[in-house]
Amino acid sequence: MKKFFKIEQNGSTVRTELIAGLTTFMTMAYILALNPNLLTNFGADGGMTLWNGVFLSTCIASAIAMFFMAFLANKPFALAPGLGLNSFFAIVVANIVSITGLSYVESYQAALCIIFIEGVVFLVLSIFNVREKIVQAIPLGVRLGIAPAIGIMLMNIGFGSNVGIYSDTGGPFYVMSDFFGSLTAGLAKSTIGTGYPEMVLSVITMFVGLFVIVILAHYNVKGSVLLGMLAGCVVYWIGDAAVLGSNPFSSLASASFLPAFSDMAQTTLFKLDFKDLFSIGWFTVITLIITFCIIDMFDTIGTLVGTASKANMLDENGEMPQMKQALISDAVGTVAGSLTGTSTVTTFVESASGVEAGGRTGLTSLTTGILFLASIFIAPVAAIIPAAATSSALIYVGILMLSGLKKIDFSQMDQLVPIALMIIAIPISGSIGHGIGLGMISYTVIQIFTGKAKEVSILTYVISAIFLVKFFLVI
Repeated sequence: MKKFFKIEQNGSTVRTELIAGLTTFMTMAYILALNPNLLTNFGADGGMTLWNGVFLSTCIASAIAMFFMAFLANKPFALAPGLGLNSFFAIVVANIVSITGLSYVESYQAALCIIFIEGVVFLVLSIFNVREKIVQAIPLGVRLGIAPAIGIMLMNIGFGSNVGIYSDTGGPFYVMSDFFGSLTAGLAKSTIGTGYPEMVLSVITMFVGLFVIVILAHYNVKGSVLLGMLAGCVVYWIGDAAVLGSNPFSSLASASFLPAFSDMAQTTLFKLDFKDLFSIGWFTVITLIITFCIIDMFDTIGTLVGTASKANMLDENGEMPQMKQALISDAVGTVAGSLTGTSTVTTFVESASGVEAGGRTGLTSLTTGILFLASIFIAPVAAIIPAAATSSALIYVGILMLSGLKKIDFSQMDQLVPIALMIIAIPISGSIGHGIGLGMISYTVIQIFTGKAKEVSILTYVISAIFLVKFFLVI
């Protein structure tokens, strides 16, 4: 194992890699339930039969992608159905229902064809190095800004959307906008309503976990991120029982640990329906495929470059060795997702938590993949990890990724402006790809009007033009 993954050459140990894999799993375990919830409207569309199929697909397709990332690319990156892309996929399914009158399950099976085509296209582009060339076409200044921008995005997720509270007055309510954003405890309490005690517990959990991570990291304790999350879990579980009067483990008593493979076989496994897909029209299908391709491509590229930068995996030209193999792994995950029944599988920004825990090789992604497979049988256990505890890790890693700003030449406007726009656009839009697109366009415009048009590569012009078309013609 040490030899195969070149663990010692990468300055790591087996123990560190295993802890890093577990850390990554804990920070992204939420996707196991969230993905089927988003794709089936919490079981309302397609019923629990489809929900079970999507859940199993999430576990299996993610694991397959991570196994490829481990053995083919030997990188510590984790993959799963991408957020944003799954919500968009659900909208596409609903539109197919509206246009064709098909059932939700039939429309879902038709929409899976789009994901399959996207995956095959990316697989071909990756094999022939086209995606790698696109990575190289991204200006160095923009590449340097990806990691800090992702850092802000992680902090935004940790403080914002990762901890949403529902109550009698509505929701979701978020830490920064509704708790700290209310300025006073009285106003926050009246705004959040009966969810206020849970919000207070979430805030305490988040900061206890964060400070435990920071203190342990200061003393160079291995697994500080994982230990901090565990500390947060304990605080939340105690508070849940003592303050909220709930049993944090009650879901385990009634939970089923038996996977519903028959539901998957009935609804999503190898259920591609091209006939129903093209009933919505060729032009619509083509534009949907292009849209998925653009978003997925630059989300993946951004995550790989940003996380690799944090782990010092980039060479002097800002390029990551084995990028081709990593991109192939990503494409294989998308194909596997379409064949088993989920939306686009992509590289997760939460991989940064495992990298911060010391993960440097494929053994980290292999560990996370095995845990995803195990979740087929132990999903209820993963479900008791509170979101506030995972927020501690996301905020900490986000802060560390800001260190990438020191590599930027702030005197060069063609670096500073694209990076500043990315730092704002990525967390607000929730899309790494959209942020990169805005950075590319601004870089190209500045170069043209400052007399440096000839220094911009043809491919950079093409990519900028594609994003312009996407943004303004809403492809």
